[in-house]
Amino acid sequence: MEIDQAIAGRRSVRDYTVAAIDEKTIQRLIEAAILAPSAMNQQPCTFTVVRNQSLLMEISHKAKAHMLARQTGASHDEHLASLHDESFNIFHHAPALVVISGASPGAWITEDCALAAQNLMLAAYAMGLGTCWIGFAQSYLNTEEGKAAIRIPDSWTPVAPIIVGHPKAAVGMVPRRPPVVRWVD
Repeated sequence: MEIDQAIAGRRSVRDYTVAAIDEKTIQRLIEAAILAPSAMNQQPCTFTVVRNQSLLMEISHKAKAHMLARQTGASHDEHLASLHDESFNIFHHAPALVVISGASPGAWITEDCALAAQNLMLAAYAMGLGTCWIGFAQSYLNTEEGKAAIRIPDSWTPVAPIIVGHPKAAVGMVPRRPPVVRWVD
């Protein structure tokens, strides 16, 4: 697949089959992720893979409660409203979660992990897999309890929780706004 096709075709997938993702496939995705650039070539990214569905359900429940407890004022965001639904799984029942974290504090770990995440998501799409960055999990995974749940050291900073799986169906194109470009000569 050409890179243009991967960039144009990749979508956030929220409906997966129950087919598992094997270790070799996840390893290939991580290999693509580590090829991303990092500030001063520090390569701070670490990868935590969770395939245990019971653990993912537990984290989903706790992450929803964590977000709801921190909500301020009335929110009209339809996505946040789904947090009140007991049956809503923030990981959309995907067979795998890859949490990309920064191994040590640094000024650029968010950017470094985001670049690795984009590589992982594009590689997954090229392999016929779906992905979605689960923002609902980020805050909880950065708590002491969240880090303990996925067994990572306190010094790591979870940045990009990415679910991976086989999409049940193709996801259509989302209209894009025209870019705002300012040329400075």
